[in-house]
Formats: sequence, structure tokens, C-alpha cells
Amino acid sequence: MKEALPAAQEAEARQLAQEIATAAADELLQLARTLVAGGDSSLFGATEFKVRDILLKVGAKAYERRLGQKKTATTAPA
Repeated sequence: MKEALPAAQEAEARQLAQEIATAAADELLQLARTLVAGGDSSLFGATEFKVRDILLKVGAKAYERRLGQKKTATTAPA
């Protein structure tokens, strides 16, 4: 499903996607290795849980990248 975004947001989304892909490259390789090593007969069960754990790490990195883009620093103590 592709949602239409204004041009500026689309550019921002593509940049964020690239940053996420770069940050999660190790996890994505681990995911591919897990799926290949498991074979077709054991994609569920223990392999499924490993895949979920890896994808949760990818999601966490996505949030880290997005939150890293936010300007939250203050100039003076509150």
C-alpha cells in the first residue's frame, strides 16, 4: 500500500528509508541467513520467533533514526 505524500514529505520519507536500510543492514542480513538456514520445512516455530526478534530490532532502529531527526534540544535549562 502506497500512500501519497506531498513532495517534501516524500523526499523526507525516502531519505529516512535509506538511513533505516543502512542502519539495519546487519539485521537484514541476519534475517536472510535465518530464513535460508531454516529451510522451507522449518519457517515457523523457532525460526518464526527469531525472525520476529530481528524485525523488532529493525523497528527500533527505524524509531531511533526518526527521533534522531527531531530537534529537541533546548538552549537553556528549564
